[in-house]
Amino acid sequence: MALAADKTPPELYVQAQGSIDVAPDMATVNARLMERTPAVSREEGASTDPEALAEARERLEARVGELIRKIEAAGVERKDIRAGSLSVTAETLARPQDDGQNREPLVRTRLERPVSLTLYDLDSVPTILNALTAAGVDDLAGIQYDLIDRDAASDEALRKALARAQAKAQLIAESLGVSLGQVIRVEETQAPVFRPQMSVARAAGFAGAPEPEYREGEITLDAGVNVTWSID
Repeated sequence: MALAADKTPPELYVQAQGSIDVAPDMATVNARLMERTPAVSREEGASTDPEALAEARERLEARVGELIRKIEAAGVERKDIRAGSLSVTAETLARPQDDGQNREPLVRTRLERPVSLTLYDLDSVPTILNALTAAGVDDLAGIQYDLIDRDAASDEALRKALARAQAKAQLIAESLGVSLGQVIRVEETQAPVFRPQMSVARAAGFAGAPEPEYREGEITLDAGVNVTWSID
């Protein structure tokens, strides 16, 4: 913050930050299911056997269907389940060289489909994760907590930054024995930034262990402003 000099009228320039913590009211869970064709020597052909590829896809689609049914049975509405498109990727596997000879690597094909869930009942998170693990997902990327109405929270963080700027400017003016005039310029220096937090308090790691407990924490939003006043 600085008191501008050699200006008519004099100006007072203030920087301020505002921060709020808000409890999340929605969550997104991302998972992936994968199937692979049998690994074969590159010497046997560069392309995967079409029959093996078709069988792998059939297994994958069956698992995706079963997963969706389990998720719906756990209480997630169909509109909040997104099953992504099929992805096919070639994989190369190193081959052991136990006889000292260089061998051609093995090749196979990986097929995968992502599944994304939007949850509005955060108490259901453990149940949904149980359903995902019971369905044998191959990759679970964790839980992303968020807000249904981000704009309202962003506005509140911005209001807090502006109120802080006003308070700082008033304090400076009173300390210098001057009076604040009209606002000349306002600049948003930092659009509200989300800093979601999530921690796992306890997770079952063996038979008979207690149910996992999840603590979603709070989402922190920061906003920043520069405000310039004239000085009377």
